Amino acid sequence: MDQAIINAKTRTTTGKTAAKRLRAAGRLPAVMYDAKGVATMLEIDENEFNKVWRAITPTTLVSLKIDGSEAHDAFIKDTEYSILNDRVLHADFFEPSAEQLLTAKFKVSYTGTSSGVLKGGFMLKHLPEIQVKAVAKKMPHAVVADISALEIGDVLRVKDLKLGEGVAVLTDGDSPLVSIKPAR
Repeated sequence: MDQAIINAKTRTTTGKTAAKRLRAAGRLPAVMYDAKGVATMLEIDENEFNKVWRAITPTTLVSLKIDGSEAHDAFIKDTEYSILNDRVLHADFFEPSAEQLLTAKFKVSYTGTSSGVLKGGFMLKHLPEIQVKAVAKKMPHAVVADISALEIGDVLRVKDLKLGEGVAVLTDGDSPLVSIKPAR
């Protein structure tokens, strides 16, 4: 997946009235925080943001091009959303430093149909999520496990996941994710 790009401009006006004016013009007030906590006030196109925001996960890096020149790799950390008019009102971005290790929890999703299930067994899910640690560039977007090779009696453990180089799993490696049990 290519990295999504959001074009942004720095803004100087703050407050409720300025934010209402921005939203009326189809712009969205936003703030980008860096690893030191320094905030940069931004304004971004609402439609451009919504296309990206609805298509990514919380651990997906986006490229913020500020004032058409410098690009910053950042996460969309938080959004203020109005359910009354189905609009995002404000967005917060976080730009981690390149060497900063980040921790994230992922729900494990599964692909394939276990051959043990096809033979009459049933699948038991034991652990719904795992915790990983990596730098921002190496952080996975999602954790997906292929269970198609599991037979009756097999167990898929956390240590069996292939998450890529530079990703450390903090959850106990011997913890079972899925097991295939025989029919009673």
